[in-house]
Amino acid sequence: MDLLRIIVFLSFSLLLLFYPGDYWLTRVFSQQDIWEKKPTHQFSLHPIPEVSTYASYPPISAEGVYITDLSSFTPIFEHNSKLKLYPASTAKIITALVVADIFKPTDVIVVTKQITKQDEPDWQLMGLVTGEKITIENLLYGILVHSANDAAFTLANAYGYDTFIGKMNEKAAELGMKNSHFKNWIGIDDPEQLTSPYDLALAGRALLKDPYLAKFVSTKEIIIADVDYKYFHKLSNVNKLLGEIIGIGGLKTGYTELAGQNLVSFYKKNGNQYIIVVLKSLDRFEDTRSLTQWIDQYVTHISMPLN
Repeated sequence: MDLLRIIVFLSFSLLLLFYPGDYWLTRVFSQQDIWEKKPTHQFSLHPIPEVSTYASYPPISAEGVYITDLSSFTPIFEHNSKLKLYPASTAKIITALVVADIFKPTDVIVVTKQITKQDEPDWQLMGLVTGEKITIENLLYGILVHSANDAAFTLANAYGYDTFIGKMNEKAAELGMKNSHFKNWIGIDDPEQLTSPYDLALAGRALLKDPYLAKFVSTKEIIIADVDYKYFHKLSNVNKLLGEIIGIGGLKTGYTELAGQNLVSFYKKNGNQYIIVVLKSLDRFEDTRSLTQWIDQYVTHISMPLN
């Protein structure tokens, strides 16, 4: 009888072992991680800027400077980068970002107030005329190429001054501009309207990330018209380094008596891109020229693996 039980037990065990179903032994082994193919980590190489240990201090007069690698936003050079200073017309970078958020390029605005040199002798103007119908896109050319205060005034007026300024400060907070506050859309000096070199680099990066807005700042000269082709405006970029220094792609100028000379620049060299911010300079163009030469001489890029 015991022999019979042994035979039955062995037969049943062999049946479980060789039966081609989803039996216990197969299930145990099929669920083991050792049979699974382990995922491999994928690495890509990213160029990271490196400043030479032999780098000397660049010859500049600006009170605030910030240079950053655009792709990684790695700082390359800074001098009083968080110092609060007057933005002057560099504030129009934020103005343009807000305009892009709230309007469509093809929207048309009717100019309700004509501003002349007799009204504002110190203002940069494109010459908008009362009753002129003009697109948002052409007003953006006015702001970002010609730094036209009448274009900025017309846009803010169409949306509502206070509401527009609120949007500017919301945009600054969204970008992480902790040392900035705006009181007007033009850049007129106000004790409460301040920014910093670092903050303007953040604003410049946001603008350059938008291909639509980026095309404006690299435009050296353009003639635009109203929708009826009644009025034509020749706009010239205030940034005289455009076309003078290979690799300078423009961005935004600014000047008032209190702010001094300001300039936010996009610079490209050997495939690498930079933002250069110069605030309260005695000569913004010469300072920026010196900083591009400093980059060329002392900054290289090394490839770092990032997963």
